[in-house]
Amino acid sequence: MRQIILDTETTGVDPQNGDRIIEIGAVELIKRRLTHHNYHQYIQPEREVPADAIAVHGITNEFLVDKPLFADVVEAFMAYVSGAELIIHNAPFDVGFINMELARLKHNRWGKIEDHCTITDTLKMARKTYPGQRNSLDALCKRLMVDNSNRTLHSALIDSEILADVYLAMTGGQTKLILSGDEAANELQTGQQKISRDRLPLKVLYATDGELTRHQSKLEEISKKSGQTISW
Repeated sequence: MRQIILDTETTGVDPQNGDRIIEIGAVELIKRRLTHHNYHQYIQPEREVPADAIAVHGITNEFLVDKPLFADVVEAFMAYVSGAELIIHNAPFDVGFINMELARLKHNRWGKIEDHCTITDTLKMARKTYPGQRNSLDALCKRLMVDNSNRTLHSALIDSEILADVYLAMTGGQTKLILSGDEAANELQTGQQKISRDRLPLKVLYATDGELTRHQSKLEEISKKSGQTISW
C-alpha cells in the first residue's frame, strides 16, 4: 500500500485565473511507514509571484528565476505519484492546480491526476472526525500533539511531512516504525507480541515483616474509619 502525502505552494488561490504552482513537496508512506523517498521541486511559474503570496510562503521571484518549468518536471513527478493514494489537506485546491498545470501542457498525455492516483482529503476526514471545530493543519497539530515548530512559513515539503504525522495520528498512529522481519511485522499487525523464553526469569520481591505489619495496621485504620472490615 503506497501512499503519497502531498502539498503545493502557488502564486495565488485561483488556477482558473492564471495562478500557478511554484513548489511541490511530497513524502512516501509504505505500510504506514515513512520511507524518506521524498519528492521536492520548485517550479518557474512564468508569471510574477504577488507580494501577498510571498508573505505566506517566502518564495520570491528572484529565487524562482532559474527553476525548471512544470513541463520540464512533469515526467518525473507523474512517475513518482502514479499508482499511489494521494493524501492532501484540502485536496480540491492542490488537485485543481495540478490538473490545470497538466492541461496547460502542449501535449498532455496524462489527462487528470485522478486518472493515475486515488485522492484522500484529510480536511474532509478531519471535519467528519471533529465536527464544528477548526481543522486547519495548525489546529490539527495542536489537537493531535504533532510538532510543527519548524513551520514558520508555508513550505510544501515541510507541510507534507507534518501532514504525514497528522494523518497517521488521525488514523490510529504510526504502528510500524521498528519492524525486524516477517514475524515482528505479523505481531504488530495482529496486536500480539511473543515473550522470549530466553530472557532471565523475573525477580520476585516479597514484603518484609515490617512492611506486612504496617500494611495490616493501615487496613485496621481504614476499617475503623469506614465501619467495614477491609481485607486485602
